[in-house]
Amino acid sequence: MPSYRVISIGAMSAHHLWGERGDARPGHATTTLIEVGERRIIVDPSLPAKILLSRMAERTNVRPEQITDIFVTSLNPLRRRGVDAFPSAACWVAEAERDAYAATLAEKFDEATEADDEELERTIQTEQVALSRFNVAPDELAPKVALFPLVGVTPGNAGLLLSQQRSTVLICGDAIPTLEHLERGAIMQGSFDVEAAQESFREAVEIADVLVLGRDNAVLNPLRVPY
Repeated sequence: MPSYRVISIGAMSAHHLWGERGDARPGHATTTLIEVGERRIIVDPSLPAKILLSRMAERTNVRPEQITDIFVTSLNPLRRRGVDAFPSAACWVAEAERDAYAATLAEKFDEATEADDEELERTIQTEQVALSRFNVAPDELAPKVALFPLVGVTPGNAGLLLSQQRSTVLICGDAIPTLEHLERGAIMQGSFDVEAAQESFREAVEIADVLVLGRDNAVLNPLRVPY
């Protein structure tokens, strides 16, 4: 059975449900470690590599070289800042997210070329190189660790659903960012597709006993009670 541990609890740079409008703190995503068999999967390595490795040392005895896989719930650069801490790990993302991000980068590169903006061209090329490391995630990333599409916040946002003996755990990324979003049924501000994001929110709370929130801790689903 897969096990999980939150390595670093994320934070909203501005939490609109707290009434914040400007950046109040550095934003970063929740990072989770999944262990199943010989696989050790880091989900959303958001902190800079040095800080992330320090948090790992505090929260687990797993060494960086033991990480076999990285999964990102979206390709937002904030969610993959620490990816270089695990150079030998295979990197995964949902196919819809990868395709949408690749198309966006290609479009922006064409615009930069037309504008003769060499600096922007170099920036986009750097992102394209970063994207090339990410493979299309299979439907089952590891035994009892399934890809769970949660589109809306981004075109291909996806979480991971862990099937445990007595409960299901959903690592949901920004499909449900914080406890306040969960309690109020609110989606992330600035979502790519509001209607799809609302539907993904509903699917998440319908299926999971435990939710690992995108910018918060792991919480029991208030609508379900693990048995």
